[in-house]
Amino acid sequence: MDSPETEASTHSEKREDTAPSTSNTSGQEDGPKPKKVSFKRTTGKPANAKAKKHKKARVSRPAQLGYTVHQGEDMLLVISSSTSQYDGSAWTPPKKGSKKKKLTKVKLKANQIKKKKTVRAKPKLANNPVAKEKEDTNLLMLQNATDHRWGQSLPEEVLISIFQMVVVQDGAVPFLCRVGRVCRLWNAAASSPVLWRKVTVGHCWIAPGKTQLPKTEKKIKDTFNWLAQNRFSQLRDFSLCHWTKNVTYAVEVVSQFCPQLHSLKLSYCTGLTATAFHSLGLHSRSLQSMDLQYSEFQVEGLLEYLENHGIQIKQILFTHGLKNDRLLTAITKGNCPDLELLEVNTKLDSKGCELPICIQALQMACPKLKTFRMLNVRPLHKMMRNGADSTLGFPLLEELCIATTSYSYMTDKDLWDILFGSTRLRVLDLRGCSRITPFGLATLPCLELECLFWGQYFNSNVTLSSPKKGLHMVTQKWNRTLQQLDIANQLFTEEDLEIAMSHLAQATEADTLRSLNLSGTRITPPALRPVIGQMTALSYLNLSSCRYLPRGMKRIYRGQEDIRLLLDKLE
Repeated sequence: MDSPETEASTHSEKREDTAPSTSNTSGQEDGPKPKKVSFKRTTGKPANAKAKKHKKARVSRPAQLGYTVHQGEDMLLVISSSTSQYDGSAWTPPKKGSKKKKLTKVKLKANQIKKKKTVRAKPKLANNPVAKEKEDTNLLMLQNATDHRWGQSLPEEVLISIFQMVVVQDGAVPFLCRVGRVCRLWNAAASSPVLWRKVTVGHCWIAPGKTQLPKTEKKIKDTFNWLAQNRFSQLRDFSLCHWTKNVTYAVEVVSQFCPQLHSLKLSYCTGLTATAFHSLGLHSRSLQSMDLQYSEFQVEGLLEYLENHGIQIKQILFTHGLKNDRLLTAITKGNCPDLELLEVNTKLDSKGCELPICIQALQMACPKLKTFRMLNVRPLHKMMRNGADSTLGFPLLEELCIATTSYSYMTDKDLWDILFGSTRLRVLDLRGCSRITPFGLATLPCLELECLFWGQYFNSNVTLSSPKKGLHMVTQKWNRTLQQLDIANQLFTEEDLEIAMSHLAQATEADTLRSLNLSGTRITPPALRPVIGQMTALSYLNLSSCRYLPRGMKRIYRGQEDIRLLLDKLE
């Protein structure tokens, strides 16, 4: 038994780990023995020692040879070129299920990985999916490695332009604060003062209705102070919304560090004291617009500011209140001679909002007024004590809005007293003014009116009113210039509506009408057909609640195609 084992071991050493013989006479007992012996003694072979040195050299990545050596059957060595176009297709011994062949397969995979790391370009084979998949993986890894750096390769001017588009849509805060933390390039672009010209700050640190801790308050002040010193150098329009604390501090900081401040807006804010108005008077020499709607502030401080610096103010917007009405008195005294926009509003659910106002005094104090709005406020006209009347009126007035959700005391005479000198009027909003008649509108001096809103909304007396006449005088006067007409719930007769619509249809060369609201009126198909047929620019038509129209037509039509389909039904 000793001699066969010795011969088997000697024979295995000579064959150097070759595959077992395929003959059936050798038997299964002699097969495993050479394997064990070969695995134990391969470490001591000189040839294998050279292979180990080759592995160490592989770690240091020396210059790769242009060929590879594979071991085949019957002590054969297969030499293949690594630069051959048949890469990865070298001959390998057939699989017989032996462990030595599995080891050879692992070595082949290592060689393939080594070939993949070479810098040389290798052509792909369409019938070699393994090589193709590996190359696609390399390209994908290279692409992913460069994709995340696209933002660092853009010029700073391009990033500023991109940020500018986002700022116009979503605002500077908190967008610029977030993108400034991406990288140094984005931080430099987000720090551009051009992007910080219009800033609106809302609930940034604390949710509405929550209490403010001392640490949170200190953080708010420090952050706001840092923004004012490092970002607001070119700030022009600043808005503060839903702040119940630190309002005075914010206004003071903005006024001190923003010399170009042009507009200040406080919406639903409380706690603004006279100190803030005093700081605005000292530092904000360019301030022209103040919007204090739905905010609580110290009226005495604002009155003092208007008395000393009202000459630079061109726009004032505030909410009706017992104390705030004193502002209108100060304006009529001439504290704001260059005022161009005046708006007084109140909440929609407010009741009994009557505002005494002397129109003659306002005309003399603000001859440059262009926009005058009283939203949901019923003006009560007062006469001047000395009896002097304004001879100019509002010569530059372009928009008058006296809209209300309930009822109004406005008459034709009151409307004439306001607009007798307003030849440039473009927009007239009289929604809720049920006492205004078509004759009063037809006598106005403005000849190029573009928007007339005369609908009756939320008025319980609409259904009880008697039918009206005379709408054709209005459409005949402004049929060439009207772009928007709203006569919702106006109870004009069917004949009068038909005549009025015919006047609109006659202005075919102008074709300026864009919006027509006939909701709740007595419009009929014969009266509606010429308007739709002639006004090709009409894109909005409201026919809801029109009882004199057939079923299926009482709805809102948007777009010219939708209106053309209605025309086909009418014909």
